[in-house]
Amino acid sequence: MDKIEVRGARTHNLKNINLVIPRDKLIVVTGLSGSGKSSLAFDTLYAEGQRRYVESLSAYARQFLSLMEKPDVDHIEGLSPAISIEQKSTSHNPRSTVGTITEIHDYLRLLFARVGEPRCPDHDVPLAAQTVSQMVDNVLSQPEGKRLMLL
Repeated sequence: MDKIEVRGARTHNLKNINLVIPRDKLIVVTGLSGSGKSSLAFDTLYAEGQRRYVESLSAYARQFLSLMEKPDVDHIEGLSPAISIEQKSTSHNPRSTVGTITEIHDYLRLLFARVGEPRCPDHDVPLAAQTVSQMVDNVLSQPEGKRLMLL
């Protein structure tokens, strides 16, 4: 599936609109104030993606989450589970980034730590956890005089 198809969206300011949005792309929604940008992005697409995700969880897990109301739309196809970034006023800290201001950095770090595969940046080989004895054996197996870096 390479697109998200919305048919008959009538949430808030939307007037029975139909649209096709490409998937796996950065999409920007622009328009005049009151034209339905937030109604489309948050109240329709995000609400339905979040609602479908929560519905897929076990009854036990659902009891801790609130189920979002189904948006007023005839059909949405190709929608994945969704996350939304809260809009906040910017921090005056010069070290702040989009990731830290929106707090999505914490979620991405967790996602990459659990799903990602660490690799050596120089040799592109997967890195694996080692016990202390494995590390000692590896160091002792190196030729005498070889330089090592301990972190």
